[in-house]
Amino acid sequence: MLTFSINQREKEGRMAGRLEVITGPMYAGKTEELLRRVQRCRIAGKMVVAFKPGIDTRYSPTNIVTHNQRELPCWVLPRDFSFTDLIVRYPEIKKAEVIAFDEAQFFGLQFPEICEGLVEMGKRVIVAGLDLDFKGDPFGPIPNLLALADEVLKLTAVCQKCGNLATRTQRLIGGKPAPKNAPVIQVGGKETYEARCRDCWEKPT
Repeated sequence: MLTFSINQREKEGRMAGRLEVITGPMYAGKTEELLRRVQRCRIAGKMVVAFKPGIDTRYSPTNIVTHNQRELPCWVLPRDFSFTDLIVRYPEIKKAEVIAFDEAQFFGLQFPEICEGLVEMGKRVIVAGLDLDFKGDPFGPIPNLLALADEVLKLTAVCQKCGNLATRTQRLIGGKPAPKNAPVIQVGGKETYEARCRDCWEKPT
């Protein structure tokens, strides 16, 4: 893992980096919050670069898009990539002050280490992603990101069954909960997923 000492940062004029993670179930407004923070950075005159996983093609193959159709141009990454791949392929990162990643649950388990590398470079790294999959299990690299983060914002949605605060995501097939042997990764929208509170969420069997 790439590391920089405090003295190295001072000598090279780097600002202290920071990792912020926005998480929660589907329809909680994670991407909206990501875009809000990015917009504030841009208003402050900071250079921002944004990324999303290539598997996320629901609304656009090239932009980060909220459920309310707000958009942010971004670059698309494969599930598995290295820190070196990222820096070499996107040299703009070296000049950028803020790096944003959406739908981070779809990245591989190496992703937290990559974020740490960017933080060590002095970057403000903002990540949005689901904390739990449809089975109620921690989703991909998000648990490690939560442990490493300097700031965690856990959002809630509105339960589509009772209207209470929703913290879980229910995957549906034909209107019924998907079985536990269904694939963990399946991109979808309102036709496939509902936000549910703990009481209304049905554990897959």
